[in-house]
Amino acid sequence: MNNIHPTFQKLITREKKEGKLKQRAKVFWFTGLSGAGKTTLAEALERKLFDLGYLTQILDGDIIRSGLNNKLSFTKNDREENIRRIAEINKLFINCGVITLCAFVSPTERTRHIVKDIVGADNFFEIFVSTPLEVCEHRDVKGLYAKARAGLIPNFTGINSPFEIPKNADFTIDTTVETVDECISKLTTKIVHLINY
Repeated sequence: MNNIHPTFQKLITREKKEGKLKQRAKVFWFTGLSGAGKTTLAEALERKLFDLGYLTQILDGDIIRSGLNNKLSFTKNDREENIRRIAEINKLFINCGVITLCAFVSPTERTRHIVKDIVGADNFFEIFVSTPLEVCEHRDVKGLYAKARAGLIPNFTGINSPFEIPKNADFTIDTTVETVDECISKLTTKIVHLINY
């Protein structure tokens, strides 16, 4: 590590980049069971924010695990490393003035606190997609629950690995009682003041 010479003081500041983009960079972290609707909501929110003139980036499990973290398993340690790396990516986007919309199961309070600690509490907003297990399993968009029930996927959250409900989520969304459009309308109203420059 002796050959690393940080040049942070020479970089254009986050504040100047936010000024250029006319927005404040924040991390909106969708957490919930597989099939809860995290990515669906993140994608819909991105479209809404894009139409309003904001620059965003979506990060989700499929995107990250198909590239950067494709060597990580679903053990407790690898899950934490997965989330730690994602948090570091978010920090880079924040420093560029970009709003990130993250959709990750992130099943424990510890993993979600890892992100919050790395990106900073002022930048992190947790969105709990509170869709019940039975609804997620009924949807089973990717067939993962069926495989988990058959013993083909170990450590699958909700089946043979626990999900810890967030104790202090900034926002809670229930996709069983509201449409995606209704959820996004309410969410946009709540977050626009956080990202307005």
